[in-house]
Amino acid sequence: MNNASWIDAYCLDKKGVEKVWQTEWKAMKYLLHGKMFAYMGEHKTGDPIVTMKLPPEEGLTLRAAYPGTVIPGYYMNKVHWNTLYLEGGVPEDTVQKMLDSAYETVLKSLPQKAQREIIEA
Repeated sequence: MNNASWIDAYCLDKKGVEKVWQTEWKAMKYLLHGKMFAYMGEHKTGDPIVTMKLPPEEGLTLRAAYPGTVIPGYYMNKVHWNTLYLEGGVPEDTVQKMLDSAYETVLKSLPQKAQREIIEA
């Protein structure tokens, strides 16, 4: 997956999402109601990555399915966050499912009023 620009459009196409550049991380954060569900940047090795908040079981399954390509979250809580090396060969549809899951994970964590506002927008 050499060109990951589609990830930006895919995230922004979801209801209520905003993106914010995090200068210190040199990464683009994707937020839902002020809570981050993903960010895209570079690993310290210079490799392009996207890090997503996933349910713990899902993260473990993906790490086992794509060893060395999906790893515990880079500089994040290792239980909930998972880092994907974008050039690691994970199929685009799998990455989309991961992004969907990350979005849903954060959406479900919001107060019900905020969830309704986002869904009904």
